[in-house]
Amino acid sequence: MSVQEMAGHLIRRLNQHSTQVFANHMHTIGLDLTPVQFAAMGVIAACPGIDQARIAAEIAYDRATIGGVIDRLEQKGYIGRVVAKHDRRAREVRLTETGAAVLADTQPVVLALQDDILTGLSACERTTFMELARKVIAAAES
Repeated sequence: MSVQEMAGHLIRRLNQHSTQVFANHMHTIGLDLTPVQFAAMGVIAACPGIDQARIAAEIAYDRATIGGVIDRLEQKGYIGRVVAKHDRRAREVRLTETGAAVLADTQPVVLALQDDILTGLSACERTTFMELARKVIAAAES
């Protein structure tokens, strides 16, 4: 079996494609936002005051790297951090007004670009792909 036929290689290539589609759409609307930053902002919006470790867990990202993601979101003015009252070592993270507006503006764009990520697949094939991807992820997490 050649490398190009291996699942890991194809998944890596699909991730590259997905990231490029996302970046192109963000560039079109004039934003510098990555898929991981978008995912983090979505979790922060859903759970205001969440800490960085929990953000990492919610988006399946490693705890060591999430700090840089959060730093960049803070530098852009999309989030704010304060020391947690219950644990002075932890930081509570919340979207700023700017961050909430950016998230609201990007959500429809991100929903629309999902079809571009799976270009070449019919609606039925996209449904099957999503079901199979969820199944693999669920098995890997159990």
